[in-house]
Amino acid sequence: MNQQQDNQLAKHLTNKGIDSSMVMGHPAGLFVLFFTEMWERFSYYGMRALLTVFLISEIAKGGWGWSNGDAMQLYAWYTGLVYLTPLIGGLIADKLTGYRKAVTIGAVIMTMGHASMALEGISDAFFFAGLGLMIMGNGMFKPNISSIVGQLYPNNSNKKDAGYTIFYMGINAGAFLGMLLCGYIGEKYNWHYGFGLAGVFMLFGMLQFYFGQKIFGKIGLSPKNLIKYNLEVKEEDNKVEEEELPANVVRDRLVVVSVLIVSSIFFFFAFEQAGGSMTIFAKNYTQRVLDGNSGLIFKWVDAILTIFPVAIVTWVLYSLAVKIYKRYPITILFTSLSFILVWILCIWKVNREFSIEATEVTVSWFQILNSFFIITLASSFSKLWEKIWNPSGPVKFAMGLILVGVGFIALAYGASEIPQGAETAAVSMVWLILAYFFHTTGELCLSPVGLSYVSKLSPTKFVGLIFGLWFTASFIANLLAGYTGSYIDKISQTYSMSIFFLIIAALPIFIALILLLFNGKLTKMMHGIK
Repeated sequence: MNQQQDNQLAKHLTNKGIDSSMVMGHPAGLFVLFFTEMWERFSYYGMRALLTVFLISEIAKGGWGWSNGDAMQLYAWYTGLVYLTPLIGGLIADKLTGYRKAVTIGAVIMTMGHASMALEGISDAFFFAGLGLMIMGNGMFKPNISSIVGQLYPNNSNKKDAGYTIFYMGINAGAFLGMLLCGYIGEKYNWHYGFGLAGVFMLFGMLQFYFGQKIFGKIGLSPKNLIKYNLEVKEEDNKVEEEELPANVVRDRLVVVSVLIVSSIFFFFAFEQAGGSMTIFAKNYTQRVLDGNSGLIFKWVDAILTIFPVAIVTWVLYSLAVKIYKRYPITILFTSLSFILVWILCIWKVNREFSIEATEVTVSWFQILNSFFIITLASSFSKLWEKIWNPSGPVKFAMGLILVGVGFIALAYGASEIPQGAETAAVSMVWLILAYFFHTTGELCLSPVGLSYVSKLSPTKFVGLIFGLWFTASFIANLLAGYTGSYIDKISQTYSMSIFFLIIAALPIFIALILLLFNGKLTKMMHGIK
């Protein structure tokens, strides 16, 4: 069966004109996308890790001194709109630019956005202009790079889910490094440098993609260039792989996609509390000043967390470089330069922490846990789906929803001793760490699987649009998450912090039970897509 899948993949790559070099059993092009998305997520999550903390930090410490409620509402609109503009970006790519050009355009706009935010000290207008550019650039970038990943594989390939999981590891490697380095430099050194650093790596990501995009053959070309490409290849290699599907099959599959998209709203409503209410909980209610042995233990744990994931991703880069360096040297050059800079920053950070006596955990540090768990667990989940147990999409979604709910139940228990209406507390770090662990396992069950199912169930002509709708669901979820987070003070004063977290836990668990109830019907409506 595995040999048959490999042969099917090889034939698919040939028909699409994709470079047939394989890295870890997957097309080398997957790893070019891996590093492009990695640096884009570095820039986005590096900035997001700072956003709420910067807004609510005291003016004396370089922040803006906003209230929790006001900061949460800006956070809601920013993180929401970042996921709404992909609907427009997907349409533009489908009809005009093609996926590849859209990715490049989006990366350039986001680089400009980070540069603008780094100039916040000159005028507040630069800060808001930077947010606007980030929103627009992400709209062109986000849905279209995901579309390219899906087209590297035949629709029924078992490797497709595994490929998206590897791609998702790249997303989280970038998020991890962004939150780790931008968060640390912003909080402990200078906010502007933290915002600016995010843009440097966005630029590296854009350059390595631009110079390596021929690896994708005809995938992602504009409609005009695709016609030109098809005229240049042999007629026998230009057969359309996609069969014409009956209308009822297309309709049923779109219904399933719609159900999964709506379900994802409830997952990300809870999950995206990470940059909002969970950041407030980390700043005001968590014991972050450590001394004695606990401080020394944290320094070693932090050092391992800093170095180990970078070493893993460096090995992935080496594996890719061995395969494609001769054909795409500039791509490997820019990616290598970016990694040299990352290693320098990581070693500087570790050395700086060991050279000072006091140990204060940054607020943004907790957000790296999600990405760290992704990096360490992603390959295990990939092997689970590919070789051991591969349940239906709705079951995987239900698992994700339940696990994110369990994470908030852990937080609710940890917050149970915080007095009603308390503005500060010193709860153990353990509960936030546990919450991020459960949230991550839930994310691995739902998010990469969701990307894969959107790709497999969507009609080929509209895959960019459907990916845009997938991210539109995240717009709704982020908006709800931010506005719900803005009520953290009010609910804590009226009831308790535990009640606030239990409310968030209840919604995704309820939706999970509904998905399990209708699993059989939804699986049947996929018409053979697994």
